Amino acid sequence: MNPAEHHRPLETYFDNAIPTQAPVRSGPELSIIVPTFNERENIAELIGRLVVCLGDRSWEVVFVDDDSPDGTADLVREHAVADSRVRCVQRIGRRGLSSACVEGMLATTAPYLAVIDSDLQHDERLLPQMLDILRQGDSDIVVGSRYAPGGDIGDWDARRARMSRFAMRLSRVLVPAELTDPMSGFFMMRRSVLDGSVHRLSAIGFKILTDVFASFPQPLRFKELPYRFRVRRAGQSKLDSVTVWDYVMLLLDKMIGRWIPVRFLAFSIVGAMGVAVHFAVLTLCLQGLHSGFVAGQAVATLCAMTFNYAVNNVLTYRDMRLRGLRWLRGWASFVLACSIGGIANLGVASTVYGLGHGWFPSAFAGILVGAVWNYGVTMMLTWGRARK
Repeated sequence: MNPAEHHRPLETYFDNAIPTQAPVRSGPELSIIVPTFNERENIAELIGRLVVCLGDRSWEVVFVDDDSPDGTADLVREHAVADSRVRCVQRIGRRGLSSACVEGMLATTAPYLAVIDSDLQHDERLLPQMLDILRQGDSDIVVGSRYAPGGDIGDWDARRARMSRFAMRLSRVLVPAELTDPMSGFFMMRRSVLDGSVHRLSAIGFKILTDVFASFPQPLRFKELPYRFRVRRAGQSKLDSVTVWDYVMLLLDKMIGRWIPVRFLAFSIVGAMGVAVHFAVLTLCLQGLHSGFVAGQAVATLCAMTFNYAVNNVLTYRDMRLRGLRWLRGWASFVLACSIGGIANLGVASTVYGLGHGWFPSAFAGILVGAVWNYGVTMMLTWGRARK
């Protein structure tokens, strides 16, 4: 370098590299977040409907796809090439509607954020009205409601209607009683609501609206707009009975998650169910098959471990569920970890009992240590390392 240039101001090095008058484009006013999994058949139709109802407003749609095997993300990118208002966030190795919504919101700079399903069951024609209400400044969030006067749940069967009503009753401990549809997956809110709640969000399961209301430090000003829930146009519903479990875990996380990790609580519940399985299998071996105690205990232990692993894989670690060969490898690591946990259980219980404490506190101490060991090790070894 020329010595004369040693004292040259740094910014002058870039005078020729950066245009002095680069074009400036403002970001969208509204971002619509659409979580997807195997929704390829609905993508083009949803984009077309958004174009019609939002017109020349400043908007974008962010599809957050959980690595759909049907090529949903690839199709979204094809649309994004032709329309800059369409964006794709493809997640690898992660699942869950709520967490997808959070990641989509964080990936945009829009001051207004909407969430809508990709299955076309929500009435996208309400989006302009939602935006106008938020612009007025009197509301923090606008919710599309199936239960407000004028709303309708559509062609739901009795089972799904019962599940929804049950979940709504449970949510009353966290959301305002005036909110008629806390289970709604169709709403729009100010970015300030996200900023004020994002570090407290649990992002568990499917129902992020309840999570938002429970996580924001002050009561949210809200307005509800009624709509009729439509019939799914294509694909299959992702809702099942496990959704209720996810919702219960969300509620428990909001109530006691600051003291006890909700995954540990779920792991412990499954473990208690495994104890029942253990005794049922042991009884069958001893009384039905007339086997010896040691053989029966070994079979019962292995069956209980397998039960615990399978149920935890479906419920506790649903968002990291193992399949195929990974399921088998995960099972082997789970059994190994829990076997060591059983030895730790016995050692701690024996030590506490030897110190003069009664059998109950000794047994409880052993169970607690074993449970913490099993949870911590399997979380890292089974569902952490097995996915890599």
